[in-house]
Amino acid sequence: MDRIAVLTSGGDAPGMNAAIRAIVKVAAADGLECVGVERGYDGLIDGRFTPLTRETPSGMVPIRGFQINGNTGGTMLGSARSDRFRDPTGRATAGKQMREWGIRGLVVIGGNGSIQGAHKLAVEQSIPVIALPGSIDNDIGCTASAIGVDTALNTIVDACDKIADTAQAHRRAFIVEVMGRSSGYLAMTAAVATAADGVLLPEMPKTREEVLESTTSMIQRAFATDRHKSQVLIIKAEGVEYGAAELAKEIEERLVDIKADVRATVLGHVQRGGRPSSFDRMIAGRMGLVAVESLLEGRTDEMVAWQATIRGGEKTSDPQLRLFPMEQVLTETEAMADGTSWVVEWRAQRMEAIHGILAH
Repeated sequence: MDRIAVLTSGGDAPGMNAAIRAIVKVAAADGLECVGVERGYDGLIDGRFTPLTRETPSGMVPIRGFQINGNTGGTMLGSARSDRFRDPTGRATAGKQMREWGIRGLVVIGGNGSIQGAHKLAVEQSIPVIALPGSIDNDIGCTASAIGVDTALNTIVDACDKIADTAQAHRRAFIVEVMGRSSGYLAMTAAVATAADGVLLPEMPKTREEVLESTTSMIQRAFATDRHKSQVLIIKAEGVEYGAAELAKEIEERLVDIKADVRATVLGHVQRGGRPSSFDRMIAGRMGLVAVESLLEGRTDEMVAWQATIRGGEKTSDPQLRLFPMEQVLTETEAMADGTSWVVEWRAQRMEAIHGILAH
């Protein structure tokens, strides 16, 4: 193996650049040429490859500026969701492009959809592929964390701290909606980190009326005269189908016994941006190292998992990283999405246990 490629796909996540940097540096140190695929799987189909290493008299080295780029958010290679790659014809074209370019192995960084594509490419085109989990939602099976999760949480916590400041100044209740798709991990963890008064999670489903009743009651208790409380913070996961603004309006209308404003803030894509935290840079670097090692060992159709959440997987040179077959990762990811995974059950149990504590 003398040339490998790396691509980022799906939603961007802080730390993707740090993972790319690690892959390039490890490849160069092993004398491998590394190319980047621009714009995800669409770029793979179109053959949009860019050199990430160069040959020098002293050996293979990363291209200039890579050290700095690795500290930034987003992805220097660009990302996209590819409809063409969902078709076997598109995947066949991607495989043909790789063979024509002499690419002997591929590292894919992305979430569930990206790993599905990587699995199909590896199986159908017999190309060695290793995946790294990159998603702020933390909804990928077999891994305790994914690249980007920690940075997104830091962004959420910082925003909630600032919202709490203005809420306290005006005696307001705020409903803050955070990302996560069908996973409530970001909301759950941010609620504990900020000592929020309440949290709305898709893993703890309630009817609209139950949400309105319980949240209104909680705000009334919080603003009771003997509590001397001047602000309320409720964190809502985007996977909870009721809109934050509509909930805030209806709750405020129900607060007949007390005078309190209820406002809504949707943090949105600010959670995806920003320089990656030290933790995200660290796991990205360690995952990148194991990914290149795995390709050199002839491994394929596997994902690198950080602190595995299920038994099994293959040991790697890093005691906190294991390799799981992508098919197993996708099965566990589906179980997390439909609530049958023990990981989701445990999260719901922990939130049920501390839900009353948060409101105090």
